[in-house]
Amino acid sequence: MAATLVVVLSQLSLLSTIFIITNQFGAAKATDIGVNYGMLGNNLPPAAEVINLYKKNGVSKLRLFDPDPAALAALKGSKIEVALDLKNQDLPIFASSPPALQQWFAQNVEPYLNDIDFPYLVVGNEVIPGDLGHYVWPVMMSLQNILDTKNLHGIKVTTTLPGTALSTSYPPSLGQFSAQAAADLKGVLSFLSSQGSPLMINVYPYFAYASDPAHVRLDYAQFTATEVVVQDGPYGYKNLFDAMVDSFVAAMESAGVPDVELVVSESGWPSAGNGELTTQALASTYNTNFIKHVSSGVGTPRRPNKRLEGYIFAMFNENLKSPGVEQNFGLFYPDMTPVYPVFSQL
Repeated sequence: MAATLVVVLSQLSLLSTIFIITNQFGAAKATDIGVNYGMLGNNLPPAAEVINLYKKNGVSKLRLFDPDPAALAALKGSKIEVALDLKNQDLPIFASSPPALQQWFAQNVEPYLNDIDFPYLVVGNEVIPGDLGHYVWPVMMSLQNILDTKNLHGIKVTTTLPGTALSTSYPPSLGQFSAQAAADLKGVLSFLSSQGSPLMINVYPYFAYASDPAHVRLDYAQFTATEVVVQDGPYGYKNLFDAMVDSFVAAMESAGVPDVELVVSESGWPSAGNGELTTQALASTYNTNFIKHVSSGVGTPRRPNKRLEGYIFAMFNENLKSPGVEQNFGLFYPDMTPVYPVFSQL
C-alpha cells in the first residue's frame, strides 16, 4: 500500500451497515466491488473457510496476491472472479525466461480455467517505480503471448501502481508520473491501450489525510462533504478519492495514452493503529461510502458516468504485516467475526 497526497476535517456518524441489499454484498456484486484476500497472517482460517465467507456474504470478486494452491482449489466452482497476481520477486526470472512463465501459467492458471473466471492477471504489485519496474513490460508481453496462443481473450494482463508513481497529484489536472515511473510505464501503457486492458491503481485517501489532518479535511477524505472542496478548472471535487483517481487519468493523458481504463485494485481505511484517525467508525464510514460511490456509476469529474471497478483492502487483519495501521485494514478478524458492521446480515 502506498500514500498519495492531495487534499482533506469534519465529524462522522457510524453507519450501521456498509449497505443493505439482497444477499448482503448484492449491490457491489452487480457493480464491480471486490475484496482483497491477503495472507500475511499466521492465524488466518483455512482457505476453504475463507472462500465460504466470501460466498456467504455474496462477494463476487477477489484479488489474490499469491497463487496459493489451497485458495485456488477452494475457488473452483465458487463463481468468484479472481484477479491473480504474479509475485514481485518472480518477475526477473519470468522476464528472462519465457519457459519459466509458461510453467507458472501451466501450474497456476491453466488447471483452473474451467472452474475459475480470471478477469485479470496482475504482473507485480506496486513495482513501478522501483528496481523491478523495468521487468513489468516484457513479462506482460510474454504473458499475453501465452494467452493469445491459447485463445484466452477474456483474460486481461495488467499491473498495479502505488500513488508514489505520481510525482505530482495536486491539483488533479497536473497529475504527472515520476521520471522513473514514466520510463517503466512507456511500454506498459502502450501495451494496455493496444490490448484494451485496464491499469490497476491503489488509492488510499486515508494516507493523505493522516499525513496532514490539519489541512486535509476528513469529510473530503470520507466521501461525506456536501459541497465542492477542490475546484480544479472545470472540475469540482467533493471527495479525495475522485481527485486521486483523476490525477492518474491526467498523468496518462500527459503521457499520451488517454484511453486506458482504470481499476482501483486497493482502497480502504484502517480501524486501529493511529489513534483517533483510525477508528472502527471511520473505517466503516469510508468503506460504506467507497462501495456506494463506485456502485453508483457516477465515475469521476474527468471521466463522468464511466464504469469503475473497486476492490476493498482487505478481508482480514493480517498480523504479519508491519505493526500499526498496516495490520488493521481488515473487514474481519482472523476468527471471521466482523471488525465492524460490514454486511447487513451474517
